[in-house]
Amino acid sequence: MNGYPGKVIWFTGLSGSGKSSIANALEKQLFAQGKRTYILDGDNIRQGLNKDLGFSSSDRVENIRRIAEVAKMMMDAGLIVMTAFISPFRAEREMARQLIGADRFLEVYVATSLEICEQRDPKGLYKKARDGQLPNMTGLDSPYEAPLHPQMVVGKNSEPLEESIRTLIRFL
Repeated sequence: MNGYPGKVIWFTGLSGSGKSSIANALEKQLFAQGKRTYILDGDNIRQGLNKDLGFSSSDRVENIRRIAEVAKMMMDAGLIVMTAFISPFRAEREMARQLIGADRFLEVYVATSLEICEQRDPKGLYKKARDGQLPNMTGLDSPYEAPLHPQMVVGKNSEPLEESIRTLIRFL
């Protein structure tokens, strides 16, 4: 009905890597092309659907499972869904890919270095973690498993945002 299939674009990377910024810029471009989109990120998921979850390993697994289920339903309704979550574990990202279907799942690794993420620190999370106020911070005292075979890598060479968006549009 839309003239294009629903898809899920799964952005993964450390806190402060630029996942939400890239997803928002991509959404604007897709909207300008007349495509229906939705962004799922920590702000709209952790305050509602997943407000009962913390940041333990098991809670992080359940967080990603729920996100994948919601993203699949939205994709089935014809939307291009962008998820902007750290999603630190490869197994859960693979679970999402299997649930959604590999042909409609695009894993995008936002490969910004920890050093740059800490410099950006838009929410002050790294500072809190370094001060001992925030345990289980991914990349510091909780692991982040970088994707082994993402369909796309952005942020690695600090390419301009516009270049990353153009590359993503070509993938769709």
